[in-house]
Amino acid sequence: MGLLTIGTFAKASRLSPKALRLYDELGLLIPARVDPVTGYRLYAPEQLDQARLVAWLRRLGMPLARIQQVCTLEAGQASQEIRAFWAQVEADTAARRDLATFLIDHLSRKDSDMSPTATPLEIRYAALSDTGLVRKSNQDTAYAGPRLLAVADGYGSQGAPASAAAVDALKHLETGSIPAGNLLNVLEDAIEQAKQAVHGVAGGGSSSEEAGTTLTAMLWTGSQLALVHIGDSRVHLLRNGELFQITHDHTMVQSMVDEGRLSPEEAASHPQRSLLIRALSQGADTIADMRLHDAQQGDRYLLCSDGLSTVVSTGEIRRVLSETGEPEHAVRELIALANGSGGPDNVSCVVADVMELRQ
Repeated sequence: MGLLTIGTFAKASRLSPKALRLYDELGLLIPARVDPVTGYRLYAPEQLDQARLVAWLRRLGMPLARIQQVCTLEAGQASQEIRAFWAQVEADTAARRDLATFLIDHLSRKDSDMSPTATPLEIRYAALSDTGLVRKSNQDTAYAGPRLLAVADGYGSQGAPASAAAVDALKHLETGSIPAGNLLNVLEDAIEQAKQAVHGVAGGGSSSEEAGTTLTAMLWTGSQLALVHIGDSRVHLLRNGELFQITHDHTMVQSMVDEGRLSPEEAASHPQRSLLIRALSQGADTIADMRLHDAQQGDRYLLCSDGLSTVVSTGEIRRVLSETGEPEHAVRELIALANGSGGPDNVSCVVADVMELRQ
């Protein structure tokens, strides 16, 4: 079979002539020959497979620059790249789903202030932070109050003041009423204030790029806990004896797990498991996850830095949360477990119990 005209090739590849001209200009799908007199583009039949792959990848929504990269790979590597791309699409979709759920919920309450449920509830809480057995200083900050629970894990030359500044920026949420319909805006503003506070303490010098913090916080509304989360500190929920992790780590290793490049077991021992892809830091992605959790009487929430989660198993965390009565005792025992496992990092824990309001 001879060369195909652009019209014939477009029909066979399910790409429009306009798209083919663009892909030629970008170097993505170069014609086999261009007629020197007419300028007509002519394509070889063996280019159809690549053209159809481009068409399918465009239907997936893959950016042209990434399609160009995929088309240079062997079949096995190309499939890995497509798997990684789709994992990111699903993660982005999940984040938008959370935001949509949040918007639906808070707009449905637009005309009312945050109010307790039929059975008035409150939280009983405790917070504790410890340097651990290896680090010289504590760069974590843990806070618990009647409405605000927070853990921040600082890093770099100004990690300690960065984590403290991030949490301090949220403490104004402890006071004053917040209309339910305005909750999302309040949380977004609080994250922006935390980001600016971190930038302020990091300074404008060369060390500023090395300093930042994670931030994981929950705001008690009287019937719900609103979550804001950025980084690799975690929130666990113990409900009816089952333990659930309700945050997603913003780390390079976790993204590789999501993309199918690493197994969870491989991720646990990966040398770069603490490398963040989102944090409150200059030059970093500072988009926070935000969602609402309906509270139930008997729920127990744990917020912790990775100084706990990287050295204490989920089974041990569940055991402590299930068997320990008061939040004060729970945070002490969890930190003791981390230090009993070598205490390689600062460790911070906040435990909060949802219970009937005491009169």
